[in-house]
Amino acid sequence: MAKLYFKYGAMGSSKTAQALTTKFNYEERGMKVWLIKPTTDTRDGDGLLRSRIGLFSECEMIDSDVDIYELFGKRAGACDVIITDECQFFTPLQIDEMRRIVDEFSVPVMCFGLRTDFKTKLFPGSARLFEIADSISEIKTICDCGSKATVNARFDSKGRLMTHGTQVVIGGNERYLAMCHKCYSERIRKERAEE
Repeated sequence: MAKLYFKYGAMGSSKTAQALTTKFNYEERGMKVWLIKPTTDTRDGDGLLRSRIGLFSECEMIDSDVDIYELFGKRAGACDVIITDECQFFTPLQIDEMRRIVDEFSVPVMCFGLRTDFKTKLFPGSARLFEIADSISEIKTICDCGSKATVNARFDSKGRLMTHGTQVVIGGNERYLAMCHKCYSERIRKERAEE
């Protein structure tokens, strides 16, 4: 039975590497994979998905106004599984469209992405996945202190922790650091005391 999967983790938890490994495993067994990601994620250039450890693959970029169900309908039978990366950037409606594909076509959809933003607030796409996914699992990573990292801390150009701003700012290790909540909270207190 096909399922809608949500595999989430903090930045640096190897979500993209796991998505690409999963793609490889399906293809190694002769199955066709539709690899997609939202156009919001521009880090790798158009039509490319790249992990920090060097794995990469071509993928289809999906705009926020695209009906994924309709797009899939045009290629029905052309894939055995859908794998998405950066799923937090899909709209809740697009997550519903993926759910519909699972239900009506019995094609599994595997979504890899972040749970929360730098303010520890759920992304809309992630919130919808928590509501309707059949399988939810965490991909763990660690904070510099060795504890489990759960916060995607964002830093400004001066290296100060940001707690305000727009939800989506694309970046990697130069802008974000996965931290445990204790270290995140202590850093906020320390920087505020220095002001």
